[in-house]
Amino acid sequence: MQSVPRSICLLRLSALGDVTHVLPVVNALRAAWPEVAITWVIGKPEHKMLEGLPGVEFIVVDKASGWSGLAELRRQLAGRRFDALLLMQLALRANLLSSAIHADMRIGYDRARAKELHGLFVNHRIPARTSSTEPDGHVLDVLASFVEPLGLPRAAPVWNFPVSDDARAWAAEQLPDTQPTLLVSPCSSHALRNWLPERYAAVADHAAARGHRVVLCGGRSNMERRMADVILTTMKRSALDLTGKDTLKQLPALLERASIVLSPDSGPVHIANAVGTRVIGLYACTDPRRSGPYSDLRWTVDRYAEASEKLLGKPVFELRWGTKIERAGAMELIGVDAVIDAFDRCAGH
Repeated sequence: MQSVPRSICLLRLSALGDVTHVLPVVNALRAAWPEVAITWVIGKPEHKMLEGLPGVEFIVVDKASGWSGLAELRRQLAGRRFDALLLMQLALRANLLSSAIHADMRIGYDRARAKELHGLFVNHRIPARTSSTEPDGHVLDVLASFVEPLGLPRAAPVWNFPVSDDARAWAAEQLPDTQPTLLVSPCSSHALRNWLPERYAAVADHAAARGHRVVLCGGRSNMERRMADVILTTMKRSALDLTGKDTLKQLPALLERASIVLSPDSGPVHIANAVGTRVIGLYACTDPRRSGPYSDLRWTVDRYAEASEKLLGKPVFELRWGTKIERAGAMELIGVDAVIDAFDRCAGH
């Protein structure tokens, strides 16, 4: 930009992990330009988690609202114009919603990533860092590039996750002492990314035998309740079941208080990483280099390449960057012994 912007709008509606990746962008903008007014168009669940983020005006969109949601956003933003829009989501719904946002600079993804008519809604693009196998590494790195057309360098991420005192007090009530805690968040929003419940139970029993308190957490869906029930009934030792008992504001505080988080590719992986908790990620359907716990992959159990060979019939280097292998049997490639080994190394660190 030719001058310091007065106002910037971000559009990233979902999901929990992805909006966690946007936090470093917000912090980079505020560090460079403390007076800039930041508006974030965001989804309802994501807003519940991030509500209270300092220096940010949130405009909440119901992702299921369709055309009425677009009309409501137009009404809320009538008469407003931003110096820049960061259109950080590629879905057609997000692209259409962006038409309600008036901005001089409309920054979007490079052409290699753009899809669903994204190019029609932007007039500037992030730098294209593209090779056949690894265009830019992690999703967080791609989102961090959105500051570059504004004239800022891409910086190391700083999250400063908004965890309230009330949420921390609730988490302290659930985990009231300093006993090492393995928190198992067993479900992704994509069922095919979930590991087997009996294998979670085996790892949980191993952790409990080595002095760790085992805690289960998750949302209120039937899938998450069934998963937790099977894990609990299969375990030989006891565990604290907090499935469906925390709110989205309390979840980061709970993850922050754990010693280790065990989870497949899901929002809690990225939230735990953001609040500084060690993560054992379970990856076969997605590539951890692109969507694993950003700060540390040492304890991630990675079977993505094996899944490519077995289920797609091709070596991983032939896959388009970001290919998802969400097929039955992928997560079964992750064995109990590999996860126990990751736990032992992580707990001993």
